[in-house]
Amino acid sequence: MTDFIHRFEPATDAGSPPLLLLHGTGGDENDLLGLGKMISPGSALLSPRGRVLEHGMPRFFRRLSEGVFDEEDVRRRALELGDFVADARKQYGIVAPVAVGFSNGANIAAALLLLKPDVLAGAVLLRAMVPLSDPPKANLDGKPVLLLSGQADPIVPASNSAQLAALLTQAGASVTHKVLPAGHQLSQADVTLARNWIGSVDAKAA
Repeated sequence: MTDFIHRFEPATDAGSPPLLLLHGTGGDENDLLGLGKMISPGSALLSPRGRVLEHGMPRFFRRLSEGVFDEEDVRRRALELGDFVADARKQYGIVAPVAVGFSNGANIAAALLLLKPDVLAGAVLLRAMVPLSDPPKANLDGKPVLLLSGQADPIVPASNSAQLAALLTQAGASVTHKVLPAGHQLSQADVTLARNWIGSVDAKAA
């Protein structure tokens, strides 16, 4: 199995989609378990730790400076993560998960959607940015994506999150983009919107 330190919690409700939980800079495999349970109680939770260290803090890919990504590394790490998910699906017997990513984790989830569309059933992208300046032509074929941005986010400019929404929409994803009166940190509104969105997507899939 691809060498990611990770946590797995089996589903308690067979009807709930599995979640791939992707932490932000400095987080780890335990970081988003609570969020996952709030957003989709009963879902299987697969939570890897990013394999890149920045000043001792785990991340999913390297960056050159804040908001400037090492895009070669983004591509390589996204493919590694895709392989990990494929292996984990076999090992744990789960269907394609919905990614729930925050900040750096949301950026790698967006990259995964563009580079290996079949890996994810959909994604909740919390404070995400455009991960690749020259993304491949992906066919997301109606894949559901919820993008939640912060109006006062000092890290992600509003134009960048709008560009990401447009990019995913052009690739065929069914994108819901909401801008919340928040900064880079998550708020209760993020939890509520994500929970309602996953419930509606799940209901359509059932």
